[in-house]
Amino acid sequence: MFLQKAWRTAAFGVFGYLNFTKSGFVEHSKKFKEDEMKIRIDGKNCVVTGANSGIGYAVAEALASSGGNVYMVCRNKERGEAAVSKVQSATGNQNVYLEVCDLSSISDIKSCASRFYSKEQPVHILVNNAGLIDNKRTTTPEGLEVNFAVNVAGTFCMTELMLPLLEKASPDAKVITVSSGGMYTSPLTADLQFSESKFDGVLQYARNKRVQVALTEKWAELHKNKGIGFYSMHPGWAETPGVAKSLPDFSDRMSGKLRTSEEGADTIVWLALQPKEKLVSGSFYFDRAEAPKHLPFAGTSGSHDIIDSIVDKLYSLCDLS
Repeated sequence: MFLQKAWRTAAFGVFGYLNFTKSGFVEHSKKFKEDEMKIRIDGKNCVVTGANSGIGYAVAEALASSGGNVYMVCRNKERGEAAVSKVQSATGNQNVYLEVCDLSSISDIKSCASRFYSKEQPVHILVNNAGLIDNKRTTTPEGLEVNFAVNVAGTFCMTELMLPLLEKASPDAKVITVSSGGMYTSPLTADLQFSESKFDGVLQYARNKRVQVALTEKWAELHKNKGIGFYSMHPGWAETPGVAKSLPDFSDRMSGKLRTSEEGADTIVWLALQPKEKLVSGSFYFDRAEAPKHLPFAGTSGSHDIIDSIVDKLYSLCDLS
């Protein structure tokens, strides 16, 4: 067990340094096709969570530039309003809107979803971008460990509640969940809220991101006949406000080597723009290509067998029928 864990960490470090940095993006981008990012999505309704800064903001701006009606889901009203105004000015697209929602709160997400229901409009693209690394174990007022609340429960609840509106956009609907390469270091575990005595925020984040990848597989299986494509992806190691705050040592050590927010957002935008015929629902993407979900000899692949029990637990925790 110890040796396998050490192998995962070492393999992830080497693989990440070679691929997830800015230099990795520059190398991989040599194969990118410029025309693939010129596709228009005029009139399509796009929902982006965690959109006021970093990768989420870059995604919102790019989708607005491509003609989408963009709903920026942000926790803070003032910062959200400033971000919406900035996107409108930068793109000339006035169909950019703010939805205030705390993604750590199940009740807030339900209120947000009800506002979307009242619009009676299809949702063509849902980008589950909001994420959190909190290195101290804290719980939300609803009793959920806060990393889990945002990264897993929030993503699950938002996606499940949006399914009827995504079906309205069939066969063009897509759900894109922003995972992390950190998930390579952890198998799926039933200990969703980290009950161990010594809390490790980075490990919890990796576990959360592994759940997102397994959930994407499960959603793709369950809804394969509903005209919705489900994709998870890894943005690489990007220099964002969240990374600087949550991983200051890593941010300092990798200074000058990290991707920009726009480079981190590139594959999310690419997934949003491509015809679904080019994509594989349930797959994990990195730098505009399908990527492995497990590192060799890491012992993580078999762990996905417990996803059904995790889904049942999430339905219960989110009080969804």
